[in-house]
Amino acid sequence: MLGAGEIVGRFLDAKLQVHPDVVSYLREKNDPALMDRIISSVPQGTLVVNPAHIPGTSPAKDGERFLPEPDLEIIAGKSGTSPEKNRFEDFFPYFRDRYTRLSEILRSRLNPVPIEALVRSTRYRQEECMIIGMVLDVRTTAKGHRLVDLEDPTGQISVLFNRGRPGFADAERLLPDEVIGTRGKLSQDGRLLFAEQLVRPDVPLTHAPFTSNRPGKAVLISDIHAGSSTFLREAWDRFTDWLPSSGAGYLLICGDLVDGIGIYPNQEEELTIRDIYEQYRMLAELMAAVPKEMAIVISPGNHDVVRPSEPQVAIPEEFRKGFTPNCHFVENPALLSLQGVRVLMYHGRSIDDMIGLIPMASYSRPEEMMVEMLERRHLAPVYGRRTPLSPEPRDRLLIDPVPEILHTGHVHTSGITRYRGVLGVNAGCWQGQTRFQKQVNITPTPGRAVVVDLQTLEPEVLSFGNTSQTA
Repeated sequence: MLGAGEIVGRFLDAKLQVHPDVVSYLREKNDPALMDRIISSVPQGTLVVNPAHIPGTSPAKDGERFLPEPDLEIIAGKSGTSPEKNRFEDFFPYFRDRYTRLSEILRSRLNPVPIEALVRSTRYRQEECMIIGMVLDVRTTAKGHRLVDLEDPTGQISVLFNRGRPGFADAERLLPDEVIGTRGKLSQDGRLLFAEQLVRPDVPLTHAPFTSNRPGKAVLISDIHAGSSTFLREAWDRFTDWLPSSGAGYLLICGDLVDGIGIYPNQEEELTIRDIYEQYRMLAELMAAVPKEMAIVISPGNHDVVRPSEPQVAIPEEFRKGFTPNCHFVENPALLSLQGVRVLMYHGRSIDDMIGLIPMASYSRPEEMMVEMLERRHLAPVYGRRTPLSPEPRDRLLIDPVPEILHTGHVHTSGITRYRGVLGVNAGCWQGQTRFQKQVNITPTPGRAVVVDLQTLEPEVLSFGNTSQTA
């Protein structure tokens, strides 16, 4: 590949300076002949060669940055990946896969004993030991301790986290169906483990995020809710007017593209478009205002015209009419590579479950729930509550591999975090406060976009709307 110094030196030999974007473009193309053609074709008197001098490109408008061709790969969650229907009996291999893969991660830090061996053998009585299991049930005792029922493929055992002892604070945040490891001393009868430590799969402390070796930016948004009477069209227009000068090559939209039909009681009273096909036609018009050079990745949410169970399939073909060719439809969740930087897109409906189960959790701090996902290495660990799960042979809601960026939505409030090298982003929404949100005291942060530099993974929050606007 052409080196930056080699390129700059060649232009200096021709008594020319060169814009950094041109250097990046030439390094990507790796074509010395193209470099010579650019030098020979620049007008006489030129001092700095900029992207407009590259043959076959359009001159950039004032303030507009030259965009190299997007480098997008859909690693997981391509349209058509998930089956449309599943059987109830598929849940056994689904949860078995979850346990197997997460326990493999935990075994790098623990040397567990099968639960059946602990219960049946007298060898481990009153000795310190380690186990790995899936949480069947968790409850608080009359004295304020946490009692957990754990299961592995061999058996079940109860684990007690004493209040005031190590591991208790972590046990207060335990969720049903998550996979954990624990270390403690077995009771004399072998029926109870007195825990001293709780270990989650977690992101390794040694995790080093990958960064792009060339300039690139991604814009992260979610929850457009096209068709709603509270959709902020003026804020959206300001956003799309800004995009050509953003320097971004990617727009990632993380679910709830339209407001849908019949999602909640009396929804029709808050709709300006009451036909689901027309809502997606409106969305296509909104996407048409995005620069054609940008790659747009569109994933669904619980308001969209797909099954509610996760993984959610991509928006069906019959609703994609009118969308520009730069729109890429993916499932929820989906794992992308942007110039080598991995982005995990997940709409985030499981945040409802976690907020209801984790003490002091709040819709105003979605970034904390992203950390909870990363610690558990799972996007939706709880089964049987507000987040329906679709059983598949492989649990696609596991966070494996660890991404550089976790991108969520759903809660309509913005939050950014960085946890062990992973950047967590929830940008907010493009919908003003609804009647339901007023009733439950949720204050959205609409009209925001988060721009992430792919070379540094540094985020920038931009606001295009009036956050006080309500229905």
